[in-house]
Amino acid sequence: MISLLHILNMAKFNQHVVGITGGTGGIGREIAALFHKRGYAVAVASRRARKSASRRGWISWPLDVREREGVREFVQETVKRFGRLDAFINVAGISLWKPLRAIDEPFIRDMLETNVLGTLWGCQAAAAAMRRGGSIVNLSSLAGKRGSSNNSAYCASKFAVNGMTQSLAKELGPRGIRVNAVCPVYIRTPYIIGSLNDPDSPAAGKDVAQYLSNFARTQTALRRLPTAREVAQLVGFLAGPEASGITGQCINVDCGTLPQ
Repeated sequence: MISLLHILNMAKFNQHVVGITGGTGGIGREIAALFHKRGYAVAVASRRARKSASRRGWISWPLDVREREGVREFVQETVKRFGRLDAFINVAGISLWKPLRAIDEPFIRDMLETNVLGTLWGCQAAAAAMRRGGSIVNLSSLAGKRGSSNNSAYCASKFAVNGMTQSLAKELGPRGIRVNAVCPVYIRTPYIIGSLNDPDSPAAGKDVAQYLSNFARTQTALRRLPTAREVAQLVGFLAGPEASGITGQCINVDCGTLPQ
């Protein structure tokens, strides 16, 4: 006779599962909410998160994505709690401006270890745990497709994420695992607002809200900036079965800033 506990475990293991790094920030939070609303079990990790027991198909996990072993443990814990891993979203990253003359070893190390290695470790750990049909989505940036002043370190890191995405799509494709990237322009989140207040940013000496409004009016086709929810919706599409024929793509969410 099948016990109630066995039935509940079977139901749990049949539920789709997503892991998200940087899942407590503006974009990451929207992505996590979208997947949870769609019925996924959700595991979110970030430096600010605290370990939580599984409740209503949701766990939180503290994580510094620069640490390979920590990322591996997060993925293993996700599979242990929920029995599988169907999608993995690499959101964790940093965005800072600095002119060439001021770039030093700590700055570039933190940028590359977070944005590049953090994404690589996420892909590595997720791919090891996924079965055929799995999907990895990397949060990149429009800065991964074009350079801008005082932004060489960040642009280099996001160009690397796009190259990694394309390479891993070829490598993991024979296993039935898809890898794509999403490339937003400015998204009005507290983190980006704070970064634009930096004296080396393009908004230096200006009102940040006015800078973003002017950017939207003069640089985008739609005369507005995309929202975190719009980024999340593309991530959700790429991770789901509707995008089963899409891999190796780095797709802009930029309201027409860089038509391609």
